[in-house]
Amino acid sequence: MNQRNPNLLLTKATLLLASTLTVMSGATVAPSLPAMQDFFSREANNSDVELLVKLVITLPALFIVIGSPIAGIIVDKLGRKLLLLLGAIFYGFAGASGYLLDSLPAILVGRAFLGLSVASVMVSATTLIADYYIGAARATFMGLQAAFMGLGGVLFLTTGGAIAGLSWRYPFLIYLFSWLLVPLIIISIYEPQRIRDNQPTNNEPSITSLPIKLLVLIFGITTLSQIVFYLIPVQLPFYLRNLVQANPQQSGNAIAFSTLFSAIASLSYGKVRAKLDFISILPIIFGLIGVGYTIIGLVNSYVLVLLGLGIAGLGLGLIMPNMTVWVSSTVPDTVRGRALSGISTSLFLGQFLSLIVSQPISEIIGLGLTYSTAGGVMLILGILFLLGIYKTCGFGSQS
Repeated sequence: MNQRNPNLLLTKATLLLASTLTVMSGATVAPSLPAMQDFFSREANNSDVELLVKLVITLPALFIVIGSPIAGIIVDKLGRKLLLLLGAIFYGFAGASGYLLDSLPAILVGRAFLGLSVASVMVSATTLIADYYIGAARATFMGLQAAFMGLGGVLFLTTGGAIAGLSWRYPFLIYLFSWLLVPLIIISIYEPQRIRDNQPTNNEPSITSLPIKLLVLIFGITTLSQIVFYLIPVQLPFYLRNLVQANPQQSGNAIAFSTLFSAIASLSYGKVRAKLDFISILPIIFGLIGVGYTIIGLVNSYVLVLLGLGIAGLGLGLIMPNMTVWVSSTVPDTVRGRALSGISTSLFLGQFLSLIVSQPISEIIGLGLTYSTAGGVMLILGILFLLGIYKTCGFGSQS
């Protein structure tokens, strides 16, 4: 049994494996989207099928946005472990429901419950990491967390792409992986003592004592980055099918390729953070994403698209650890869960908004120009931060 030691290998492994559930929520079934669209177009002859099928990817994000603030309150008031355990259990039920259901509306209801489960898992797991580790150890482990999410994405995307070629339904079964984590959570995760000992005091931080302007900056950047990021899992399978007649396996491999480079960047975050402050890392993030997306939108071969995906992945891999450690280092312990739930809300609000923003734009200018336009926006932001525009806004260099 766990002796309340966060450095035990089983505890670390459980937290890291639980973190992979978040990227699974959308990435696992992304390669299935074109085949799913073809199936329901034949069944329903509905002109809205394309949009509804893409909502299979983005709808969980909306319910993560709804569920994250609630999860933040629960972990601060009632504790972390129970929420993580329940989230993992319901994750399997909700995620695998798409294998059995025969209508798009019913599948979307299951995806909504999946989003609530993801919110529970992500907020509780990330808050536990912030509780268990401090300083450089926290930065390193959160980089490792993001890397595991990326590597999990590689595994689930390639697996999902491979079996999507047999049936678009099979990738939904991958969500049952969460049930394998249930006994690990019971055995290896312990409730941080400060939760049990926490009593109301006159020193409880008020909302006015929090760095509101800084949090708005962090959450805003996180939302924008995810609007751009989700152009890959939502739109790339369709873009590659039109560009090079890619099959589901090739689409899954392409998305996984970007995720692999994201994981590589996440693993290096601790070293990057040791040399640069949080805000100085932003131009690197925006620059890499900008160059990568510009390449994706301008080229006309599968290999060159992979090049762009790899470059963009390096930038995307730095976003989550940078923002999460930034918030963890800034807010008081007593509101950490609620503050970190803001990161989850921002991440998945951006993912949900991605389809709403990109679909009408891509219908007008095409997916290629949509990617290169997004790349241009990221490059402009990178240049603005590099020039020190943030200093004139009063945010400073928070380290």
